[in-house]
Amino acid sequence: MLAKQQYNRANAYLAKEILEATPQKLLVKIYDYAIVHCKKGDMLKTNNGIQELINGLNFDVEEAKDITSGLLMLYQFCQDQMRKGNNDVVCEILTTLKETWISAFNRETIKV
Repeated sequence: MLAKQQYNRANAYLAKEILEATPQKLLVKIYDYAIVHCKKGDMLKTNNGIQELINGLNFDVEEAKDITSGLLMLYQFCQDQMRKGNNDVVCEILTTLKETWISAFNRETIKV
């Protein structure tokens, strides 16, 4: 019973944290989710995380279409590599992208 209460409290805390998060924090959380599951070798959860990153891409901004298209191809490559069991490659790519986003957010004084 105690474990269930602790689990429910943790879920409530996580739900509150996600609902109140900035878009930048949510992006980093999705990267964290995908990276953690990639390290565990969980192809399904890693690819679900990557799919969320794909779903968040915005192709409407003309000036960013090249970057967005590049990210799409990179994310699709990561999904393919996970299916092939190349977790190390995927983990390195996702970690590098996450660090790059954090660096960009910090330059814009948006703390994550």
